[in-house]
Amino acid sequence: MQPVNLRSFKQKVRHHQSAFKKYLRKVEKKAPRSLNQLVVTLNDAVWKEIDCLTCANCCKTMTPTFTNADMKRIAAHLNITVDEMKNRWLHFDKKDKDWVNDKQPCQFLNLKDNKCSIYAVRPQSCAGFPHLTKKPVVQYLHVHQQNVQYCPATYSMVEKMMEAIPL
Repeated sequence: MQPVNLRSFKQKVRHHQSAFKKYLRKVEKKAPRSLNQLVVTLNDAVWKEIDCLTCANCCKTMTPTFTNADMKRIAAHLNITVDEMKNRWLHFDKKDKDWVNDKQPCQFLNLKDNKCSIYAVRPQSCAGFPHLTKKPVVQYLHVHQQNVQYCPATYSMVEKMMEAIPL
């Protein structure tokens, strides 16, 4: 498994992002019946190639959403109140109605080793990221359209889908 080269990844995204999004929109409109099973198979191949600890681009460039349960769990782990957590690191996004980080990279990311300092209690949106095998897959293709620009695993998944299901 090769480490993720973010510079190279960003160049690939610039060249292929619009084609990937167009492809995913087509699959969304006319998904093959075997899509869920295919994604499970491709997922195994993706994770044989990608090591998140050599990347952490999601933690560097995106923000998770923090549910009330997430905030309670994380605050308890840090031995602070939920209000302290909100005041220190979060803001309420009025448009999406979500609690999100004030800044990127994420305050819980250790930039030396790309590990999460609260991994055991991380937000559910982090635990599920990049949501490659959520079912029914067709309902998450819009998420992949967004994540393809941030996540090498999503990029690889879409690349493999394009080979397996040419449109």
